[in-house]
Amino acid sequence: MIKNPYFSYTESFKKITESGKNLPYGNFEPLPKVQPKNDAPIALIMSPHPDDECIIGGLPLRLMRETGFRIVNVAITLGSNLDRRKERLRELHRACEWIGFELQEMGDSGLEKVTVDFRQTHPRNWAEMVNKLQKVIEKWNPTAIFFPNSHDWNKTHLGVHMLTLDALNETNDLFPFLIETEYWGQMPKPNLLVESTTQEVADLLAALSHHEGELKRNPFHLRMPAWMQDNVRRGAEVVGGQGGEAPEFDFASLYRVTRWKEGKMLPAWQGGKMLPSKNNSHETIFSN
Repeated sequence: MIKNPYFSYTESFKKITESGKNLPYGNFEPLPKVQPKNDAPIALIMSPHPDDECIIGGLPLRLMRETGFRIVNVAITLGSNLDRRKERLRELHRACEWIGFELQEMGDSGLEKVTVDFRQTHPRNWAEMVNKLQKVIEKWNPTAIFFPNSHDWNKTHLGVHMLTLDALNETNDLFPFLIETEYWGQMPKPNLLVESTTQEVADLLAALSHHEGELKRNPFHLRMPAWMQDNVRRGAEVVGGQGGEAPEFDFASLYRVTRWKEGKMLPAWQGGKMLPSKNNSHETIFSN
């Protein structure tokens, strides 16, 4: 029988995922804190659920470390399980504290029923949520806003997409960069592929590990490195162009960057951009 040369390679993925089940859920020494400057630019992460801030955190982490951005995670909801909300909030505090993100809560229990269906059937309640988020956006006056893309499948992710745009439509004199993210559903036209180093991925996983309750239900943290590797495959073609040379990235995240102006999402640049770890993220994204 001919030995398959790819068997050991394939088996190694299974073994390393199994070994990850023995790693701790948080409760280890946090990273050293870096005090941001008083005039540091701010990026908001509109997180549909606790843990999203870590999953899509490749670029936010780089902006914080490379350019001194203050990263503020806006906890839109605390999940649908009423019994788990207090614990999820505690886990979220630990995760943000560990990685160095700031946290903006939306009340004691987060917002309720942030879905596209609820937007259509309960316009008055939706308007109240829009007003709350509008005040948060105006409070922070962000340079950039991360939020889920319009095809991100999960009902709350899709709701947060619409809630963010509705809140922006109520603001005045604010023209941030909008950075759409993906996890549950792929966005049709990403225009930015961001490399993460091994250390950065490890730090995101360490922060994510504080969301113990969710990870025991579904250990997606153990599969996140493979997802980030697959982003390199896909990004090489959809961002770099069909048939183009693939970048020498090990891990990456995909985003779509636009500019908010006069109530519209306008292209931030033509074509796609690759952001290697050796390049400065601020220069690549915010400089023409």
